[in-house]
Parts: sequence; C-alpha cells; structure tokens
Amino acid sequence: MCRNEVTVSEPISVGEFLAAQRPRRADAARNFDALLAAAREAFAEHGAEASLEDIARRAGVGIGTLYRNFPTRRHLFEAVYANEVEDLGRVAAGLVGQPSWDALITWLHRFVDYAMTKRAIREALQGEESGVFFACRQSMYDAGTPLLLRAQQDGTVRTDMDMDDLLRLVSGIASVAFPDDKQRARVLAIALDGIRPRA
Repeated sequence: MCRNEVTVSEPISVGEFLAAQRPRRADAARNFDALLAAAREAFAEHGAEASLEDIARRAGVGIGTLYRNFPTRRHLFEAVYANEVEDLGRVAAGLVGQPSWDALITWLHRFVDYAMTKRAIREALQGEESGVFFACRQSMYDAGTPLLLRAQQDGTVRTDMDMDDLLRLVSGIASVAFPDDKQRARVLAIALDGIRPRA
C-alpha cells in the first residue's frame, strides 16, 4: 500500500495517521505541510469546492505535487481535518501554564477556526465518516476536556456543563454566517460569558 492509501480499519491516533501520510524527505515534507496550510486557508474562504489548482498555487507547488501527496480530494480533506485536530492538541498543550479561564478561551477561539474548516469538509463528504474522523473527534475532546475541567475546578466556569455542551455551543456560532469576523467574535464573547458561574 502506498503512503497515500492509508486506510483506518483499526483504531489509530491522529498523529499516527498524519505520520503515515507525511513524506520522509525534508523537501517533500515541506511541500506536504504547505499544501495542508494552503488547503485550510482555501476551504475557509471558498468552502469544499475550493480549486485544487488554487491550493497548489497558494502552496507554491505544481498541481502534480498536490496529486502525488493527495491522489483524491477526499485524501486532502482527511489530511486537512486531521492536521487541524492535531493543531488543537498542540495549542492545548501550550496553554497548560496559563490561567484556566484564559487557557480555555484561547483554545475555544482556535476551535472556531477549526469548526469553520470542518464545516466545509463535512459538507463535501455529505455525512460520510471514516475512522479518521472518529479518531479526530476523540483527540479533540481529549485536548479540550482538561482545560474545561481545570477552569471548573478553579471556579471560573460553571460546573453544570461538560465538553460536549461547550463544543456544541461554540460550533453553533461557528456554523452561522456573519457579515464579518468582528461580529462573530462579539457573539462568541457573549455566548462564552454565559459559561461563567453566576453568584
């Protein structure tokens, strides 16, 4: 099986999936990462129908390089999705020393960016889910839950909610069309004020 034909019939972590996809040669790995970053940007701007030629151009590579890394659009969708979730984990790990409320809110703002990319990908796949998506969901919850629990233990977040409640709240805001990012940020701030405990 070639590198780009990774299937997930058994449980696999997001890191393992991406490691199996990413080329070993340094220059090829740089192209792979540049394509993921360009695809994320293009999907956020234009949805799942973003042009593959445009993605290759943004990454500074030829369309042939894109297809060598991602033979089908689905391969690209899954890799972008997994990379977004892995980044959520990295962000969470980097917030461990921050005050609990600040750490949680910073992570949730990054989650909004992820949710907007996820929406484009899910729309394209029309509800289909592979093992990659299930692994991503678990990894995402594993990253965010400790931040929520720490904030609840510190008394900065209400305790009558769990991570599933919180992510559904934030996902709902991310899924709505806003005239601009400033309004989205304002509505998100209003919603997050509601997770603070009340006297």
